[in-house]
Amino acid sequence: MKFFFKKKFIIPIVASVFLYVGASFKDDFFEIAKQIEIFTTLFKELNKNYVDETNPGDLMDKAIKGMLASLDPYTVYFNEQDVVSFKINNTGEYTGIGALLTRKDGKLIVKEQYKNFPADKAGLKAGDEITQVGDILLSDFREDASPLFKGAKNTKIDIKYIRQGKTYTTQIVRDEVEIKSVPFFGKIDAETGYIVLSHFNNKAAVETKMALEQLKNEGAKRIVLDLRGNPGGLLNEAVNICNLFVPKNEIIVTTKSKIEKFNNTYKTTREPIDTEIPLIIIVNGKSASASEIVSGALQDLDRAVVLGSRSFGKGLVQTPVNLTYGTQLKVTISRYYTPSGRCIQALNYAHKDKNGLATKTEEKNYTAFKTRKGRTVYDGGGIQPDIELDETKLSPITNALVKNDGIFNYVTSYYYKNPNLGNSIPTISDADFLDFKQFLKAQKFSFDTETELALKNTLAVAKKEKIDESIITEYQQLLATLQKSEETLLDKNQKEIKNLILEEIIKRYQYQEGLYQYYIKNNSEIKKSVSILNNNTEYKSILKL
Repeated sequence: MKFFFKKKFIIPIVASVFLYVGASFKDDFFEIAKQIEIFTTLFKELNKNYVDETNPGDLMDKAIKGMLASLDPYTVYFNEQDVVSFKINNTGEYTGIGALLTRKDGKLIVKEQYKNFPADKAGLKAGDEITQVGDILLSDFREDASPLFKGAKNTKIDIKYIRQGKTYTTQIVRDEVEIKSVPFFGKIDAETGYIVLSHFNNKAAVETKMALEQLKNEGAKRIVLDLRGNPGGLLNEAVNICNLFVPKNEIIVTTKSKIEKFNNTYKTTREPIDTEIPLIIIVNGKSASASEIVSGALQDLDRAVVLGSRSFGKGLVQTPVNLTYGTQLKVTISRYYTPSGRCIQALNYAHKDKNGLATKTEEKNYTAFKTRKGRTVYDGGGIQPDIELDETKLSPITNALVKNDGIFNYVTSYYYKNPNLGNSIPTISDADFLDFKQFLKAQKFSFDTETELALKNTLAVAKKEKIDESIITEYQQLLATLQKSEETLLDKNQKEIKNLILEEIIKRYQYQEGLYQYYIKNNSEIKKSVSILNNNTEYKSILKL
């Protein structure tokens, strides 16, 4: 919901928002005041004189976000409803329907329903397109739809949705929803425990501690901590999780800023749970921020073997600043550094290339650092694993399938063709893979690779310049060649694609818990972790113990 301010209130609001001036800005105060005066004058005249009716609140929202877009993607402005969502991400708790929703091509799609929460109880499934909430048609709704689903506990909302071309209705009773930081833990074998840490909300350390203690009580003598796909979260939770495995008063992470008060060193403050238990941490390209603090610190302290593929490289630190009228600014204030001195951040937003993209340090310019035992590790952004596995890196064609929902949409179709699969785990055969490729063709699936987008843009420009007829034959030939190349790449990477299809199928029938149960027995990264943990000599040699 947007808020419409009367014009006479705009100038004081602007002044309140933009006059948050820290000590480091005092020398620039005249320039800041000058620019604010220019902006407020422009804003006033624009709203007063523009030929059509303007919405001051909407204009201001876009002006602020446009300004911040020139910085890094983590410095963002939150309006009042955004602030609520930000708090939910940090606490993991809210009152709603318990489903992951995404807006795609103007449609609101259920990506996942959480087991035994309201959406699941009401019968919603992944792939459903929600078209109406109460009296509100989502085709006419341009705002963020998430507030429509939140409300007081036990209140009811009527939902209309499309499934496989047919329209259905259901009623959902809102309830308290808790998103666990540790959605799963269990035993891989008699002596190996497995903990999935998916978020760093304010219960992450407590939940990880509980899982670790329970696994130890059940006989676990070694631990696999899975941080794959974990985007990060609260810094103090990352420090507290490290504290489970290292002694009190260890440096875990340092933040460095141009502002003195933001230069901090974060140490463990409690007695650990176990400083000796062998530990492997699995990361991938989607492990970011707090995940990189945990994996990087325990790697630098030679406390854990890190396995998988290089992590994301999100080493910029943000802090929320409360503004007027319930709004908020999340602003980047410093960078993270691991105990050895490595900067986690991969992209340099202060130095952009000719296309306006942030630059990245080339591998030849990486700097070497030393762990506590003298092992060599490098910066360059993200955490480079001690054991790198090629199978953790997805090919570009597979990434395109994931990004554009090729696998997700195929499995939705598969699910309704095979309603009685239950808890059995299918084998994705060559015939199934052929069916998958035919599905992509029938749906006219667009991979939207850089090459494909460039080719389509060329035709669009040609149409604009009215020369498309003279190049259409060559265009069609190039497009056909490109599509043939994409099919070849599908075949070349069918093993990893089949794995992703199978994982999505398991999640549809058995929820996330079933997927983790499958991982324990079949996932290659977990198998490699167990192999290293079972070989004490190899484990110690990696860490130089």
